[in-house]
Amino acid sequence: MESLAQLEVLCERLYNSQDSSERAHAESTLQCFSVNTEYISQCQFILNNTSSPYAQMLASSSLLKQVTDHTLSLPLRLDIRNYVVSYLGTRGRELQSFVTTSLIQLLCRITKLAWYDDDRFREIVKEATTFLTQATTEHFYIGLKIFNQLVAEMNQANGGLPLMHHRKIACSFRDLALFQIFQISLTSLRQLNGDGTDERLKEQAINLALKCLSYDFVGTSLDESSEDLGTIQIPSSWRPILEDTATLQLFFDYYAATKPPLSKEALECLIRLASVRRSLFAGETERSKFLTHLMNGTKDILQKAQGLADHDNYHEYCRLLDRLKINYQLSELVSVEGYNDWIRLVAEFTIKSLQSWQWASNSVYYLLGLWSRLVSSVPFLKIDSPTFLDGYVPKITEAYITSRFDSVQAVVQNSISEDPLDNEELLQDQLDSLPYLCRFQYEKTSLYVIQLMEPILQSYTEAAKITPSMGNDELSVMEGRLTWLVHIIGAIIKGRQSSNSGAESQEIIDGELAARVFQLIQVTDTGSHIQRYGQRSKQRLDLAMLCFFQNFQKVYVGDQAMHSSKQLYARLSELLGLQDHLLVLNVIVGKIATNLKCYTQASDVIEQTLHLFQELAAGYMSGKLLLKLDAVNFILGHHTREYFPFLDDFSCSQNRTTFYATLGRLLFSEDSPIKFKPAMEPIQQVLLTLEATPDSAFRTDVVKFTLIGLMRDLRGIAMATNSRRTHGLLFDWLYPAHMPLLLRAISHWTDTPEVTTPLLKFMAEFVFNKSQRLTFDSSSPNGILLFREVSKLIVAYGTRIMALPTPSDPYSFKYKGIWIMLTILTRALAGNYVNFGVFELYGDRALADALDIGLKISLWIPLEDIMGFRKLARAYFALLEVLCHNHTSVIVMLETSTFTRIVGSLEAGLKCLDLSISTQCASAVDNLAAFYFNNITSGENPNSQTAVQMARHISDCPTLFPEILKSLFEIVLFEDCANQWSLSRPMLSLILINEQIFNDLKAQILSSQPPDQQQRLAGCFDKLMNDVARTLEPKNRDKFTQNLTLFRHDFRTK
Repeated sequence: MESLAQLEVLCERLYNSQDSSERAHAESTLQCFSVNTEYISQCQFILNNTSSPYAQMLASSSLLKQVTDHTLSLPLRLDIRNYVVSYLGTRGRELQSFVTTSLIQLLCRITKLAWYDDDRFREIVKEATTFLTQATTEHFYIGLKIFNQLVAEMNQANGGLPLMHHRKIACSFRDLALFQIFQISLTSLRQLNGDGTDERLKEQAINLALKCLSYDFVGTSLDESSEDLGTIQIPSSWRPILEDTATLQLFFDYYAATKPPLSKEALECLIRLASVRRSLFAGETERSKFLTHLMNGTKDILQKAQGLADHDNYHEYCRLLDRLKINYQLSELVSVEGYNDWIRLVAEFTIKSLQSWQWASNSVYYLLGLWSRLVSSVPFLKIDSPTFLDGYVPKITEAYITSRFDSVQAVVQNSISEDPLDNEELLQDQLDSLPYLCRFQYEKTSLYVIQLMEPILQSYTEAAKITPSMGNDELSVMEGRLTWLVHIIGAIIKGRQSSNSGAESQEIIDGELAARVFQLIQVTDTGSHIQRYGQRSKQRLDLAMLCFFQNFQKVYVGDQAMHSSKQLYARLSELLGLQDHLLVLNVIVGKIATNLKCYTQASDVIEQTLHLFQELAAGYMSGKLLLKLDAVNFILGHHTREYFPFLDDFSCSQNRTTFYATLGRLLFSEDSPIKFKPAMEPIQQVLLTLEATPDSAFRTDVVKFTLIGLMRDLRGIAMATNSRRTHGLLFDWLYPAHMPLLLRAISHWTDTPEVTTPLLKFMAEFVFNKSQRLTFDSSSPNGILLFREVSKLIVAYGTRIMALPTPSDPYSFKYKGIWIMLTILTRALAGNYVNFGVFELYGDRALADALDIGLKISLWIPLEDIMGFRKLARAYFALLEVLCHNHTSVIVMLETSTFTRIVGSLEAGLKCLDLSISTQCASAVDNLAAFYFNNITSGENPNSQTAVQMARHISDCPTLFPEILKSLFEIVLFEDCANQWSLSRPMLSLILINEQIFNDLKAQILSSQPPDQQQRLAGCFDKLMNDVARTLEPKNRDKFTQNLTLFRHDFRTK
């Protein structure tokens, strides 16, 4: 670097250039400043001598990276800290804001990381306060900015800092400094309150107050992306300032006097104050006084309509109202003077919000939550004070339903971009609160719903008889309104589970409402309505019915539900003749069958229909009842595209697996093998047709789509086999007659993932020994025969897929099929249903070929690609774990270069953030290290062929095991590993192989630690091997694991 001017030019290119190659060159040239600790003094030189903001930014950000990534000496860190404080004081006013921000971040980072190293680092509060006392606005701004960044830094976990150490620093900062900083924020807000003050200062001050109140006081690590807060555990030392009503009033005043974003942040502070723990207050009197002030403040905002025209303010205000009920009991709210006016204003505000549903759609959730919590508390209210809820809640419920009807009209007129019915998350949130409101004055509300529904239902019934049908818009409005009513009734029925009242009158009303939905079902698929399956409004209506069915069957279907719901079924019997749950199930299954017959394009309707069907089949009681229905038996015997056209639609082909898994579950739930073959007849015909197709016609689209559907169907059936008997039925049906078709298909269609993926997924399911379903008689060769088929299949696929050129998207074209292939091999090897010794004994190449192709294809894929695709990595490391455990000799007998690559990949897997991969790699390394220890170190069988080969590998690559042991120690000591038990197993094996390696590693780790800590840490290492013998017996392993836990704790404690 010839001159400072040259560096300034490079820095400007780094941050400003539009040319990516220029930026890359500048970055590589300047990288030394952030990587090499020798450049720290040069960073200070740059800051002292340049006026270029880009050069200043480089120096500041480089120092930040150096401080974060390297353990610098204490004097150097103190020097950097003092330099930054001085630099901000003398030159802070003239710096660009992004440079100031970076320097402040550097100051706060170094303060946090050295918090326990020297008390001088803790003086930052005092030094930042001096900025506030200086005459200039810029200094005041920098002081507030330092406090803001300091609180944020202390509250946020850093990547290189263990979580336990972060919490220790955060708690110390909370106890020593946070309260003082919160007081500074309040003092600053009071000083700045008024017109003419710099808005930037106000923003920093209110941000600081919000950060203090949002601090993670007890280490609960709240999700910052969520708006939902728990109770805030503010320390007791804060009590005087929070009990002082002037604190609350300050934020109400700021809300009234400012505009967003300041007013919004004032409300956020109030939300957190409303969430403080109950035990913070000295007594009920103080807490009641605090609540009174909160309620009066929120009431004043409503009376004056302050700031609620702004959407951000409006949303936060709704959250504030909701927090009042979450954190306070109804009895406390009712006891506050002025409650009558408050509840009236809140009710009016809620009704107005519901009427303005387009503007307030995301905020309605909080208002409905508030009212549902209020009415849920009424049964537990022990005081006689009136709640006034009886008059307001029905009006709010009616306003909600009316607003939903208005949204339907808006959708049809295209005046809104998204139908609220299509926003599933928001819809579900609202429907979860609704049952409490509806059941509060149930008779009144249900009468309102029925009065709304009856005329629409009558018109819709009449419309079915009109040919041609009435206008599309008119029908869409009807269907939209019916959709909302069905959703609401479904939510009310679901609310029966959590309802406090078990009164028979409520059950009768449930019957009245449910009867209207069942009545609608009789109409929706008749007359001219059968032409509307392509209309989105009709699809939404059918989706709402499926939700209703799900809720109804959970509450009212089953022997126990039937016994306890006599009033409901009596009412249904009077109105519709549905006197028991079997008849209701018949209606539900009839609708399921109709949907599957009539919908071909609407994949979401088909998916939800199949989900409901699967849910019914999976229930013990409902599954048994289904088999009594003629409709279900018809489906079991006629599951072809002629009856269910969706099976012929490629876009719905993924749903076929769910469909056949459900049919399989029903088929196998009865212990009746006689039904199996007739039920499989449609699939049998497909198999026979494909088998009869000549090779010349096997690459046509017809064969392609038939194969895809067939494999998805077979996988669904295989998923339903959960016992030895049922899996045996499928195995005997497929083998040996139809297995050659799979091999033929994989050979002809290797280059087409749409075919190979479902085929391989079926095979992966078929060979998976879940629930010990693949258990064969001692005289049965089926396990060996199945593995031979597996071997043929993966050899055919593996050899061909490697020979194909790799396209731009390697995952979709190759790697996806490969990871499924590796999963098949892993499951077959680990299934415990094959005696693998038989293959070598009789000269059968099936096992050798399968292992050979598995290893070849694993080594063919670059390691960075394996680590880059999570599913591929999981399959690869799962295979290595099985091979190292069950087929160690196969791994050991590989060439040294291959062995080294495999073991090197295990080291990379140990460092993976995916715990399952890390654990698998630890197990694989442990098996290899234990093999070395048992056969070579302890000399049990040092002259065997495998032992000699293993010794040769380690002799040729002496750093192989030491590097893994080093990585394991680094993970355990310096990272937050959740699988410490698994990692401890290979550590002991590796230590026992060669204790000199362990001693060298110990010296290496100690030398990297601060000198003043080395003696203590050496003592920790000495204790690690206390009472640990030179064996790999389970008890000895457990002792080492216990020692390692203590060692890790002591080592990480500063």
